[in-house]
Amino acid sequence: MGCTRDAILDALENLTADEFKKFKMKLLSVPLREGYGRIPRGTLLPLDAVDLTDKLVSYYLETYGAELTALVLRDMGMQEVAEQLQETMSKGPRNVLAEVRDPLQKTAKPGLHFVDQHRAALIARVTVVDGVLDALYGKVLTEEQYQAVRAERTSSDKMRKLFSFSPAWNMTCKDLLLQALRDTQPYLVDDLEQS
Repeated sequence: MGCTRDAILDALENLTADEFKKFKMKLLSVPLREGYGRIPRGTLLPLDAVDLTDKLVSYYLETYGAELTALVLRDMGMQEVAEQLQETMSKGPRNVLAEVRDPLQKTAKPGLHFVDQHRAALIARVTVVDGVLDALYGKVLTEEQYQAVRAERTSSDKMRKLFSFSPAWNMTCKDLLLQALRDTQPYLVDDLEQS
């Protein structure tokens, strides 16, 4: 697990059962950055701390997931836990404290891979996912993951499901996804690279 993911998990595990339930309810109504979708209520409510951490990171990536966690904790009046989360993150391999303190920051972070920088746009704009899946099958995706993505109804849902596996990917896997996108959606990739 990454340092930020561990920090989110530590913060959630320090909540009582009632506080954890309240956290999940507030997460359903917290304002989100443009381009990010809300974790569905039916998916969110039964999650434990470990699964919720994974869900936060898969939906919002590590930094924004930590920002949302701190935001909800503050909204609950749990400033101390939010500060601990930020303090732990600031000791990590890269300092993301400034990103957590600036909820309006929308610029791509240096060092992020193309697919991480443009996650929201790819979820919204990729129209043909099957060609991407075929290119990733056996190299990045297992049979089970491939079938899970194919089972989703809309292209956006398929891409969101595909990104749910990305926290476990290394740079080679992300490069393979980018190449698959270049092969199947070259104009979209060009547009995003110029933005």
